[in-house]
Amino acid sequence: MLGDLGEAEDVVSDVALEALRQEASGRAVRSWEAWLTTVCVRRCIDRLRKLHASREAYPGPWLPEPVATDRLPDEVAAGRELLSIAMLHLAEQLDPHTRAAIVLHRALGLTASEIGSVLDRSPTAVRQLISRGERRLQPREQLPTRAAARAAVERLVRAIEAGDVEGVTELLTDDAVLWADGGGVVKSALNPIFGAERIARFFAGVLQKAATHGEPVSARAVEVNGEVALSLSTYGLSDVIAFEWRDGRICGIRRVSNPAKLTRAW
Repeated sequence: MLGDLGEAEDVVSDVALEALRQEASGRAVRSWEAWLTTVCVRRCIDRLRKLHASREAYPGPWLPEPVATDRLPDEVAAGRELLSIAMLHLAEQLDPHTRAAIVLHRALGLTASEIGSVLDRSPTAVRQLISRGERRLQPREQLPTRAAARAAVERLVRAIEAGDVEGVTELLTDDAVLWADGGGVVKSALNPIFGAERIARFFAGVLQKAATHGEPVSARAVEVNGEVALSLSTYGLSDVIAFEWRDGRICGIRRVSNPAKLTRAW
């Protein structure tokens, strides 16, 4: 819902305290599962409205927080498409109610009627929210297997470390896009970079600059948000690079360098 684990933890803590107050009041709760879902989702919607203003003023692209897969519950990590950096980034296009409807529908399998009770909307209105949201998200083709994704990422690691621009380009679709989130703390591209050749030159520039200053560069495959990603380290800093796939090649790259977003990535 929020694309930020810290924000999610804050909401859960607030809802837990509210549940304790509700229980202490003696007021009957017919279904705690329904009560917790409703209160949690509504708190997330309120939080999203506040976050949208700060994210619009963010220096450069705002990207979701990568979280090491082994920090996540197994049942959460299993839904890796909904949890992926790419999907969370795309979900920023949605208004809070539409985003909530998509999450409740996809992640919890709730019906339009059940979602309507949570959002205080009619089932017809909920179905319209879901339909519009699905069109905006434009679901990708089937994700590659973990083994295939890891093999492709390891090829990319070798190409980057060898300074092989052509090797990097071959792994990308012609219309690939790179988004970089430095948060105004780490120098990074403030606008998306379009096209395989430009992206390859971008990585080549990073490597060349490091080599000029005698800085070692290391790259390794990591697992975040239930998917295989890349960690690139240089100048004493590490980042996480997540990938979006199409026909076995990379069509989207999301590079998170903001140190504040990397505290749970390892």
